[in-house]
Amino acid sequence: MCVTAVESRPAGALTNSSRGQRPFGARIKAFVALTKPRIIELLLITTVPVMFLAEQGVPDLWLVLITCVGGYLSAGGANALNMWYDRDIDALMERTSQRPLVTGMVSPNECLAFGIALAVISTLLFGFAVNWLSAWLSLGALLFYVVVYTMILKRRTAQNIVWGGIAGCLPVLIGWSSVTNSMSWAPVILFGVMFFWTPPHYWPLSMKVKDDYARAGVPMLPVLASNKVVAKQIVAYSWVMVAVSLLLQPLGYTGWFYTAVALLAGGFWLWEAHGLQSRAKAEVSGVKLKEMRLFHWSITYVSLVFVAIAVDPFLR
Repeated sequence: MCVTAVESRPAGALTNSSRGQRPFGARIKAFVALTKPRIIELLLITTVPVMFLAEQGVPDLWLVLITCVGGYLSAGGANALNMWYDRDIDALMERTSQRPLVTGMVSPNECLAFGIALAVISTLLFGFAVNWLSAWLSLGALLFYVVVYTMILKRRTAQNIVWGGIAGCLPVLIGWSSVTNSMSWAPVILFGVMFFWTPPHYWPLSMKVKDDYARAGVPMLPVLASNKVVAKQIVAYSWVMVAVSLLLQPLGYTGWFYTAVALLAGGFWLWEAHGLQSRAKAEVSGVKLKEMRLFHWSITYVSLVFVAIAVDPFLR
């Protein structure tokens, strides 16, 4: 399914002349908004704890700082380029209608240059200050998100978030490689956790705002399938995610603490996922879906599991 949206200018959008009259501080905030800071916070949560796991203790704090800065710049560049390409459909969706390109606070050319600059700077920073394996992984994540997800998958298939989510899984590999300059089964397992986490994390939000996606012509799964079908998919991905998260201990990478947290947090996740499925089945009877419960818990889940990864080496 290929969708072409018509670019539109909301009533509050700025003209080129009025853009220059905006305060400097507002313009700075607009460029920061292009990087989607709240999303990057989640990416860093999955990067830093893996560095502790790789070091089996406290990694070099300067390395942690450089990795975080490089990761922010790389993800920020990817997000800016995503907004540049998606500015037409962002104008059609209520949840994205105040983004800087839609309001006119930042021009498309400025956004494009900003995104490319961040991509170049982050790659060079990783390469010269960390190592080139981390640099190529970072650049690969950026290109995958911008080209594969944003330009190819997002407007064509309901599997967009499944395969496009690979970009968001790569920070765990970067966290490991920044310390070891190599790969191992531990980051690959955590990559799997994030891969199977992404769809059941994002689909509940998509269920909530599916009218937005339908208006923009974006074929998210909840737009094309019933809530009952989506909830069934969420449950399936959730079970695989929890199972994969428990592989670290048998392979000797973690001890009892991580395993206990993964079991408890995963068990509550499955409770919420099955609850969503039950409510989706009974939705025709007037039962509220409460889909955002799982969305909010998904963020708590990944935070708890990755903090446990960082703490576990000190309790073994």
